[in-house]
Amino acid sequence: MDDSDKRLLALLREDARLSTAELARRLGLARTTVVERVNRLANRGVISGFTVRMNPRYEARLLRVHVLLDVDPKKGESVVAALKAMPQVKAVHAISGAFDSLAFVEGETTEEIDGVLDAIGQVPGVGKTQSSLVLSVKFDRQ
Repeated sequence: MDDSDKRLLALLREDARLSTAELARRLGLARTTVVERVNRLANRGVISGFTVRMNPRYEARLLRVHVLLDVDPKKGESVVAALKAMPQVKAVHAISGAFDSLAFVEGETTEEIDGVLDAIGQVPGVGKTQSSLVLSVKFDRQ
């Protein structure tokens, strides 16, 4: 990866909606060169997709909950698939310790969070759960 690729990635991280023409202008490259670079970075797995960044004021209103899950190992794949189908579940990590997985849940209201927690508890293969409401984020390097 050369400096142009790194600058291209930095621009895309800042605003993935920039047009190819605008990216080319900012990089001092031809539009077709930018298209080729983006395609090459995607084919190499450097870029795995594009996403939306939420306005910090909107995100600050969201409730975040970390949910520890005891999962039946024979049903692990189906549990992950069920959790992935819930839009409020933002990520699921396999962990070591007394629990098997950690789910990151976001919602706008306590009622929404309560409903998601109930739905998670009803997924076949999920045993006990333990949830913790995030009170504040001291820093986040994402």
